[in-house]
Amino acid sequence: MNKKFGKYLLILAFTLIPTILVWLPFFLKFDSFWGIPLPKNGMETIVANYDGPLYLVAAKTLYNKVLIGQSFQFPLPTEYYAAHFPLFPLLIKAFGFFINYPYAMLIVTLISSFLATLFFEKLISQFVDEKSAMFLTFVFSVLPARWLIVRSVGSADPLFVAGILASVYFFRNKKYWQAGIWGAVATFTKSPGILLFVAYAISYLVGLINKDKLNHSLKKIYPLLLIPASLILVFVFYKITMGDFFAYFHSGDNIHLGFLPFQIFNYSAPWVGTFWLEEIIFIYLIGAAGVYKLIAKKETDLACFAGLLFLVILFVSHRDVLRYFLPAAPFLFVAFSDVLLKKEFKIAFVIILIPIYLYSLAFISQNVMPISNWAPFL
Repeated sequence: MNKKFGKYLLILAFTLIPTILVWLPFFLKFDSFWGIPLPKNGMETIVANYDGPLYLVAAKTLYNKVLIGQSFQFPLPTEYYAAHFPLFPLLIKAFGFFINYPYAMLIVTLISSFLATLFFEKLISQFVDEKSAMFLTFVFSVLPARWLIVRSVGSADPLFVAGILASVYFFRNKKYWQAGIWGAVATFTKSPGILLFVAYAISYLVGLINKDKLNHSLKKIYPLLLIPASLILVFVFYKITMGDFFAYFHSGDNIHLGFLPFQIFNYSAPWVGTFWLEEIIFIYLIGAAGVYKLIAKKETDLACFAGLLFLVILFVSHRDVLRYFLPAAPFLFVAFSDVLLKKEFKIAFVIILIPIYLYSLAFISQNVMPISNWAPFL
């Protein structure tokens, strides 16, 4: 019992300490850190990071178009908020009964980050020994750096990743009710959650083709229908709150999918806007290699989801493509676990901790929505 409690305490430390260290220069209102200029708005900079304020609007108004128009002055059509799925705003609203909404948002993000880290440890423990699992869990707490960023600001991504990880973990262990419930959590948080259901269907079909006796039984996996059911529930929710069952599809340019792959290299695209894109090639390279290694390891369940998400991001035309690929990142840890546990990587990891931190500070300092009046958000 004490050993288990100690493990949870360590996972909590992995969750909180990196985030607190990211918050600290902003909280202390430093003029700069390591030569990087920082805004002197305190924690306002953290709370104002995209897309946190948009989720706050949804939480305060529950997507009511009249309330949105009366209380908030963002130059956005009211339909735009339908792109921000309801579970994260509903949780913010629940915590908002006790503290102001911006800090409620940060608390929900921290709790979600803990759950994501916890289920990552549970999943990775099925592939490596206990000591290695804790090391990889620490690495996952800060890498990719984009993951550290989204779990240090108001963001639905940690809740989404937690739902994905928990669902896949339970699916692998043939606990289908838990897999379905957590898959529903993911889908009720972000629209790509529906890819879980598609991945499970592909995994089942692959098992049939390979005549795998250990494949998931069709008679037992019906709880996975909770995943598409949750997507329908989101649309029903929008029908009630916004008067439009298909409000998500009327929310404007939010899907960022093109008809041709690799459209991200179109520098004139609205959500790209630059030709400095060489690192995108490395994202594609690592993603492709990771999916291949999962297939080679015969980890069909993980390979199906990671592979499906990888195919999707090839068609995403958005500068922040790594954020779209974050839900697959934990499974790449499984794919490359043998490499990540080598001495060479551990030495390199210590070195890159500094640039991870500096990049996080720089990104957060600049990724801020302009808000002149905070009163409606509190």
